[in-house]
Formats: sequence, structure tokens, C-alpha cells
Amino acid sequence: MQLEDLTQKVTEIAREAGAFIREQRKTFTPDQIEFKGLNDLVSYVDKTAEQLIVAALLLVLPEAGFITEEKTISRVGERYNWIIDPLDGTTNFIHGLPVYSVSIALQDHDELVSGVVYEINQDECFYAWKGSDAYLNGNKIKVSTSARINASLLATGFPYYDFEKQPTYIALFTELMQSCHGLRRLGSAAVDLAYTACGRFDGYYEYNLNPWDVAAGVLIVRQAGGDVVNFKGGDEVLRSRELLATNGKITGEMLAAVMKHFI
Repeated sequence: MQLEDLTQKVTEIAREAGAFIREQRKTFTPDQIEFKGLNDLVSYVDKTAEQLIVAALLLVLPEAGFITEEKTISRVGERYNWIIDPLDGTTNFIHGLPVYSVSIALQDHDELVSGVVYEINQDECFYAWKGSDAYLNGNKIKVSTSARINASLLATGFPYYDFEKQPTYIALFTELMQSCHGLRRLGSAAVDLAYTACGRFDGYYEYNLNPWDVAAGVLIVRQAGGDVVNFKGGDEVLRSRELLATNGKITGEMLAAVMKHFI
């Protein structure tokens, strides 16, 4: 399997799904919202976009299985599995806030080997594959060169359910907010990771994450020269439900702050 060719095909699929989502936003109304759980929103747009992506990926790699947010297909591959979030940033989409994306990754056993994040409103497609550089719309990207938190712009996400760790999170948020150039919350983990990969953010952290939120972005950050670890400093981030992504230069400083509060 040629990972470069496969990844290029996936970028086209992500763009096609993004075009569908962009068109649906023009006529979307609040009565089309559904609830999967507390503050966990979904619509026909998420589900239909996922079906479009799955149908296209079945032609690219017929033997692969799927791990998807909306669970429109139930199929586990023996070796390969696609990890898909058809619309990362659903709440933003529903409210008309233009930060949302398509996220598609391919896993070979437990190893991420291809990742694509398409930010729909800016028409920016971030991608990488095992052994490659990272790219944005065909141009190579790298993580930033900021060496300290006090010269960095950071990103995070806010939990919308399971508030047990909220006091801990707020304490960490307060510490970092007072130590950096700024702390942003865009509402799409996939975009946060893509922006870290291209140097717009120097670091990003969040908990209560699912594999489909981050799989593609994790690979892109790593191929762009950055670090992605869990809150204990380990490499496993898809099942840990937490991650810290940085440019590689502020990892130690960021991890020390996170561990002070979460470990």
C-alpha cells in the first residue's frame, strides 16, 4: 500500500464531505438538532457526512474497518481501521461559528499511518502519512520554535459533560493563562492539533477526548516535528482520553504544569 497515494485520496474525500457540510450550513435550522447526551449535539449533517466518507473509503481500502463517531457502520478490521469524525466541532456548526472540520485517520494495528484534517471554512487541508513531512494544502508545515510557555500561544478544550475534574481543569487553566501569551478554545480538537502542527499554536491540551477527535491530528503534529503525549508523558493518547501536544520545545514545561494538577 502506497501511503502517499492513499492519503491524497483521503484528502479528496475529506474535501467532498466538507463541501457537503458547507452547503448544508446555508439552510440548517435549530429544529434539526438531536441530542446524544448532555450537551452532546448531532444532526443529519454529521450522519450523512459520515455515510459519504465511509462509502468512499470502502473503495479505497476494502478490507479496512471503521471506528466512527456517529456509528453509521459496524465493522472492525483485522489490520486496518479508519478513525473518523465527520464533523468535529458540531456545536460550532449548529450555532454558525465557523470553526469545524472533517477528521480521517488510518490505523495499521495500533499505529497511525495516515491522517487528514480538513478545516471547512478556511478551505485548509492538513495531512501527513507515516514517514512523511506534514502538509497544508500541498505546502510543508512545521511546528513553531517557541522555547518557553511565556512566549507561547496555547489552546485547550472545555468539557461539556463529566464535570468531575472541572475544579482541577480550572486550576490548570488559571496557571497557564497567567503564564502564556494567550489561551484559546476553538471548539474542534482536530483543528487545535492541526494549528499546533503548523505553528499557529505552540501547545494544546485537553481531556475527555475520543479517538475520532484526535487520531488524524496526532499523526500530523508528530510528522510536523511536534510531541503528543498523555498527561503522564506516555505515547498512548487514543485510549487515554487525554493529550498534550506541543512544538517539542515546551513539552517539559507544559507536562510539569499538567501533572501538577492531574496526576
